[in-house]
Amino acid sequence: MTKTALIAQLAEELWVSKKLAAELVNTFIDTVIAGVKKQGEVRIQGFGTFKSSKRKAREGVNPQNPSQKIKIPAMNVVTFKAGSDFKAAVK
Repeated sequence: MTKTALIAQLAEELWVSKKLAAELVNTFIDTVIAGVKKQGEVRIQGFGTFKSSKRKAREGVNPQNPSQKIKIPAMNVVTFKAGSDFKAAVK
């Protein structure tokens, strides 16, 4: 499902305009991003946890020239762990 399809689905189910549904989705996304950035994680009961994790620096391979080694710097990445309700619904 794309973001546009999600907005259309929300608008239909909540009987609101697509503009309002888009604002809701964008506000939710912005709030999750700000929460992870500021506090390190956002936990939504039953849905899952968005968490910031540190990835160590490592050596990789240049995909255009596999014989060439490159250094990949350390960085922060976002991980998502599905909650129990989410996992049960997908099974």
